[in-house]
Amino acid sequence: MAIKEILVPDIGDSDVSIIDVFVTTGDVIVEEDSLISLESEKAVMDIPSPFSGKVTEVLVKPDDTVSKGDLLAYIETGTEVEDGRPEPSGQKVESAAMEKVSAPAAAPAPTPTPAAPVLQNTPAGKYHASPSVRQYARELGVSLGLVVGSGPKGRITREDIQGLVQKTVRDLLEKGTGSQGFSGIPAIPLEDFSRYGEIETEKLGRIKRISGPRLHTSWLNIPLVTHFDESDITDLELFRKRLNSFSRDEGVRFSILPFIVKAVVQTLKNFPQVNSSIDTEQQMIIKKKYYNIGIAIDTPDGLVVPVIKNADTKTLGEIGRELADLSDRARMGKLKPDDYSGGSFSISSLGGIGGTGFTPIVNAPQAAILGISRSSVKPEWNGTEFIPRTILPFSLSYDHRIIDGAEGARFCRELAGVIEKYPIILVD
Repeated sequence: MAIKEILVPDIGDSDVSIIDVFVTTGDVIVEEDSLISLESEKAVMDIPSPFSGKVTEVLVKPDDTVSKGDLLAYIETGTEVEDGRPEPSGQKVESAAMEKVSAPAAAPAPTPTPAAPVLQNTPAGKYHASPSVRQYARELGVSLGLVVGSGPKGRITREDIQGLVQKTVRDLLEKGTGSQGFSGIPAIPLEDFSRYGEIETEKLGRIKRISGPRLHTSWLNIPLVTHFDESDITDLELFRKRLNSFSRDEGVRFSILPFIVKAVVQTLKNFPQVNSSIDTEQQMIIKKKYYNIGIAIDTPDGLVVPVIKNADTKTLGEIGRELADLSDRARMGKLKPDDYSGGSFSISSLGGIGGTGFTPIVNAPQAAILGISRSSVKPEWNGTEFIPRTILPFSLSYDHRIIDGAEGARFCRELAGVIEKYPIILVD
């Protein structure tokens, strides 16, 4: 028996980071077993053991940096048997052989059947895999601790990793996720951010805890397209300002949103697909003949979307007052369940904050959502000279299973035209 040092061989670079340590004190290994994995600017590489024996001490850990000649571990070496493990001496050899013959065959290791997706961190262990296979596993987010190797001496192959991923997907699909579709994607692993500087944590607010999964489900299940357009609201703004000056004594102030709601309803009547939902199980489109418009409202606790019911039957003033009431109660946390229900189309306005365009997420199971950005004054050529015009940018995000690109573009063009022809069309 002899204690030997295991040193870093010539790796071509200095101060290379260790990304994995595959052995621990007490492990029995054979020559060429992987000890550590390094990641330099050029490649990912495994460092194999030059000896067979029992590891007596490991001197490195992940995130350490090493160079040629650095000490990695101590190993106790001895004579070897066919499987490469240190050979017991004297009667122990015979006893070991007898145990090997008389013991019942061990059942093959079961293939892991994780209930969750495979991107999970597991404690460092001794995984036999080539650098290219390790890189492949990292790209797929697969922990090698979950993979059963089928190669020589249990070495993990690309096919083993592919098999685990395929089985995990099949298991998730067989369990079923209802009409929401498949959403069993791996979670994003976190690291210890406090290593880099000061951090602060806070709990997600109640509204974000509720809305977050819904938004995620919508994003995963809807093939979303966003069309960007703009409308000339110069005349509309003049009318709105005059209207506000007349209604000042009554305490009513009109933002642009009530006008947009009226324009949206008018346009939806000519594009019933945009005011619909899809039934994936029955392969049907459900066209709604009511116009309940959800309005996204920013509150201290997060975004909420109360609904203006039957907007097609209400005057501009009624919509303005209802919108003000919903906004006040939303910010005070006094909205009722019925205030949220029944929406057929949604509007999200960031014009009061800024921005030239954004991609709102469809409020499933609705088919589309309109995003309003901040208006600005731009020069427009009228044939003889440039004149200032107030331009409103907007965007329509929609479910491409229901609405195709041409229809989405035509909806936006008609909506822009309805807004530009105000007040003739919109005033009751």
